[in-house]
Amino acid sequence: MFLGALLAAILLLLCERPQAAMRAAFKQRPWILWALPPFLTGYFLLASSGAGQANPSLIAMVLAYTVAPVACAYFGGSDFLTLLLLWLPLEFPAPAARLIAKHAQGYLHSVAYGIAILLGLALFAGFRAMPGMKYNLPRAWRDLRLPLAGFALTAPVLAVVGIAIGFIPYPHWSTAGAGRMASAVAIVFAGTALPEEILFRSMIQNLLMQRFGATTRTLLVASLIFGAAHLDNGPQPLPNWRYMILATIAGFAYGRVFQKSSTVLASAMFHMMVDWTKHFFF
Repeated sequence: MFLGALLAAILLLLCERPQAAMRAAFKQRPWILWALPPFLTGYFLLASSGAGQANPSLIAMVLAYTVAPVACAYFGGSDFLTLLLLWLPLEFPAPAARLIAKHAQGYLHSVAYGIAILLGLALFAGFRAMPGMKYNLPRAWRDLRLPLAGFALTAPVLAVVGIAIGFIPYPHWSTAGAGRMASAVAIVFAGTALPEEILFRSMIQNLLMQRFGATTRTLLVASLIFGAAHLDNGPQPLPNWRYMILATIAGFAYGRVFQKSSTVLASAMFHMMVDWTKHFFF
């Protein structure tokens, strides 16, 4: 329920009217930005209570986490600093994780990630009205063609490199049922691909492009950041250099599709296809 409501709010902002209304509200009454930290912290409190993991120290951490980027944006701090305050705690969640029982860590991390993405959209698409985020519904047929072409060109490269460096095994036919494979499309898209593309393409890559231009060098830097974000992911020993290499290559391809399309949904679709294929066939 809690994850579903967060996803619904994130998807709602893809529509122009809710996004425009949000921008207008912040422009007329900037102070309402301060309503977000207590509201989002309260939402996390409800989710953690439902999982039997309510903890005063944990809730204080979430409140501090939501206040920091809001304060930075409100008082005129740089977009880079605001983004770092929003992103880095997601990459290094160890202090908060120690306060959560192991069985609930994945669920509450997903809730925290959803809160972070929603807060990021409020800050950058709403309060700052950053151009170039491409957080909108598809506007042309190429938004469908580009991810398909990107997957056709990139998937073989990822497979060859991944096998060569020992990150993935040789491909095999999936033993999962058709129903499970079909439902995984929506799960991977909503749970991994879309949130990561909003963060790494609409926010990080876009901010770099706004400051330094839409050059290959900028795209490479954004790809390396995306790759480095996977150093602390398994299943290989950490830091996982194999994962970083593959994620950097994939990030470059996702970023190119983001540059050429009119919506972040195009790179998210591409991202989903790569993750879905890896999960079921490697």
